[in-house]
Amino acid sequence: MRLTLSTALFSVLGGAAFAAAHAMAPAIEAADQSVENGVVSASKIVADQNGWLVVHRTDSEMKPGPVVAHAPIRKGETTDVAAILTEDVAAGDMLMLMVHAEEGGMQTGIFEYTLGAKEDGPIRVDGNLVMTVVTAQ
Repeated sequence: MRLTLSTALFSVLGGAAFAAAHAMAPAIEAADQSVENGVVSASKIVADQNGWLVVHRTDSEMKPGPVVAHAPIRKGETTDVAAILTEDVAAGDMLMLMVHAEEGGMQTGIFEYTLGAKEDGPIRVDGNLVMTVVTAQ
């Protein structure tokens, strides 16, 4: 009985430690892409809460600029997240795809962020924005 109980306890505790050690950190993956269809996509997003994929204009200085698209995302891992462009984007334009939270605003489910605001603002991991930069084709 002791061996079975010890084995079961080790298995449970070991599984919890394995899960904690392998918890997915917030991340975003995307590649350079055509925007002819009026959409910008992330191939995969991992988020620790419901929130937003936000597409900012950017340039070689890599500072987030005006928002040109956004789409809701779910907590956990989501693939093929598409955001409809609200402004014209030309081939060669650099776009920063970023994960934003759904918090601090007045309404849940309504994107309330404006550049520099705290409502529905960007999330950070170890002080760094969760983002990637792509070039429109």
